[in-house]
Amino acid sequence: MISKIDKNKVRLKRHARVRTKLSGTSEKPRLNVYRSNKHIYAQIIDDVKGVTLAQASTKDSDIDTSVTKVEMATKVGESIAKKASEKGIEAVVFDRGGYLFHGRVKALADAARENGLQF
Repeated sequence: MISKIDKNKVRLKRHARVRTKLSGTSEKPRLNVYRSNKHIYAQIIDDVKGVTLAQASTKDSDIDTSVTKVEMATKVGESIAKKASEKGIEAVVFDRGGYLFHGRVKALADAARENGLQF
């Protein structure tokens, strides 16, 4: 019998492997991305203190959900960059969450870079 690969389980293994080398500090926090089928979420996290400094998602009221998912991810990237600059955060470590750097994840990262975040 052929067993089907659990893609999320493989992604979580990949994410755990990357997280052993990647950590956010108060000077350079971690920008974490989570992508579901419908939404995309971004958090800026200080791993030393264990605190979320800023967050943005497609569930926020200022994000238009009638456009494509890539355009929504772009808006989330812009939003997280603006929230970070308000808190005085200029540089972050990008954590793609085990996802490929392609499509919505890339759109979010590019939008965050264009709006002032450095990574």
